[in-house]
Amino acid sequence: MAEAKITQKKEQKQAKKEDSSKKVAPQKSAHGFYHYMSEAWKNPSKEIIESRRKEAIAYREGSRIVKLEKPTRLDRAHSLGYKAKKGFVIFRIIIQRGGHIKPRPTTKRRSKRFNIKKNLHMNYQWIAEQRVQNKYQNLEVLNSYPIGKDGQFYYFEVICVDRNAPEITNDKNFKWLQNPANRFRVLKGRTSSGRKARGLLNKNPNLKIRPSARAWDRKGR
Repeated sequence: MAEAKITQKKEQKQAKKEDSSKKVAPQKSAHGFYHYMSEAWKNPSKEIIESRRKEAIAYREGSRIVKLEKPTRLDRAHSLGYKAKKGFVIFRIIIQRGGHIKPRPTTKRRSKRFNIKKNLHMNYQWIAEQRVQNKYQNLEVLNSYPIGKDGQFYYFEVICVDRNAPEITNDKNFKWLQNPANRFRVLKGRTSSGRKARGLLNKNPNLKIRPSARAWDRKGR
């Protein structure tokens, strides 16, 4: 009887070891829908590239600034503060590429002042935001993101907010829009693209870019 109990215990231990060796490694948690959407924008397939080309042709045939019902890139829009409720408006805008040119002078100038190249120290995204703000002055530009480009144009979508809408005034996350100092914030260079053009996204003791790029005799950058 004693020998039978010993053999039984050995069998139980052996069975436990086999069960522990058969344990499956824990699977990694699956990503959400927005993760795969952003990956599709970063590494598009041939079908997506072809559809974007057709969309760009349709964009060029329409107006330069178009109001949309919903954002094209939901993942990027939500990460920048967009919410699917009243008070938020999305605009698609087309910006022509190729540098900034001012009209050629018709009166007398020195050769030094006779150039037509205009260096604005602005990126195209900031210019797109300003054009939307100047056309719709009752709205406030929150942020923007690119949706494509071709050889002639850049395409952006701009997120705007109606600061006087009751859905926005009652939202605690957007109370800062009621501050008069934040009125026309895009024209003051306070959006992400504006701060990038001003060189304010990175802090470095060797770069004298604060309080703005105009400080230190414009020698910050």
